[in-house]
Amino acid sequence: MNFIEELTWRGMIHSVMPGTEEQLNKEMTTAYLGIDPTADSLHIGHLVGVMMLKHLQRAGHKPIALVGGATGMIGDPSMKSQERKLIDEETLRHNQEAIKRQLARFLDFDSDAPNAAELVNNYDWMKNFSFLEFIRDIGKHITVNYMMAKDSVKKRLSGESREGMSFTEFSYQLLQGYDFLHLYQTRGCRLQLGGSDQWGNMTTGTELIRRKTGEENVFAITCPLITKADGGKFGKTESGNVWLDPRYTSPYKFYQFWLNVSDADAEKYIKIFTSLPKEEIDELVAQQAADPGQRPLQKRLAREITIMVHSEDDYNAAVEASSILFSNKAGEILHRIDEDTLLAVFEGVPTFEVNLSDIEAGVKIADLLVDLAPVFPSKGELRKLAQGGGFAINKEKVSDPYAPVSTDMLLNGKYILVQKGKKNYNLLIAK
Repeated sequence: MNFIEELTWRGMIHSVMPGTEEQLNKEMTTAYLGIDPTADSLHIGHLVGVMMLKHLQRAGHKPIALVGGATGMIGDPSMKSQERKLIDEETLRHNQEAIKRQLARFLDFDSDAPNAAELVNNYDWMKNFSFLEFIRDIGKHITVNYMMAKDSVKKRLSGESREGMSFTEFSYQLLQGYDFLHLYQTRGCRLQLGGSDQWGNMTTGTELIRRKTGEENVFAITCPLITKADGGKFGKTESGNVWLDPRYTSPYKFYQFWLNVSDADAEKYIKIFTSLPKEEIDELVAQQAADPGQRPLQKRLAREITIMVHSEDDYNAAVEASSILFSNKAGEILHRIDEDTLLAVFEGVPTFEVNLSDIEAGVKIADLLVDLAPVFPSKGELRKLAQGGGFAINKEKVSDPYAPVSTDMLLNGKYILVQKGKKNYNLLIAK
């Protein structure tokens, strides 16, 4: 597999330094990508870079994932208008371990293959570097003029922010440049991968290696920053980032994010975020064009990436949960799904708290839904709806509104789903 050709047809290349393809065709090449460790989970904005590493390893080259423990303490000024908060070492180490577990779903770290992936943390080689050593051994090789010419610096200095840029952030590109130099000297790394906003920092690295060692054969590849077809920011929802960790974004919500992307975005994303071959993607694109209503691109994209990030069981559970609103087995499914998925499926529906003791005592349905939780304004309205077949508890139709409630009705031991008509839902929470 030709790495450059693979990334090109997938739409994953923004800039390539001259000579990069020749280097990759010549020998197994070690390449690294920096990952910001400011959280203990990656989000889908990180996935483009992670997929670059995955394709690199598939092409027979050696990937290094660099967790920016040192640079993460400072914060990259690129595309930012304010400095970030600093993080302590204990938090960084925790975040590093969490990130490695997630990366292991994409990269082979554990085999004895010569191109097995490695995870490194630049804090390990920066923590004992004194300031005097750094400005003497590294700083003297890069001029202020060179650093000032970078877009990330120029934009920040000419921006509307009155705070300007601190020396700490100004020095960021030197630190990132030193990472490349260190990995070149200790691991023979000749290629850096990153987003297009990193180009200035990355070329500082190649320049530092050239000036410090005389070596010319070091390279950089950037991928475009991913956007949505409507111009909106990729990976952001109303509730914030879409995370890979199920504690922050449930597998159901993760699956739903990909399932609901637009047709134009699905065609772009399936190339970037899966390893499906070109022929298979072309066939899915043709199917989508012939019958857009079936949405084969979104379904396959959501399947591939949910299994890759979570598991096949999580994917199957998400598909099953997605069918609750129209499945004839909805009652069974409701009793099987976990609490997070249940709350995600019915996010935003009105909720009412009731006493668990009332349910244990066998309160009548009508008393529960009129007197204890005002789901219905009157028992007459509830009775009328039940007689017409429009009232259900946990997706099971109820004809007798005066039947007792039992603890068997509780989903996950605490919820009861009440349905009025076809689309009107309420959720009772028993405490």
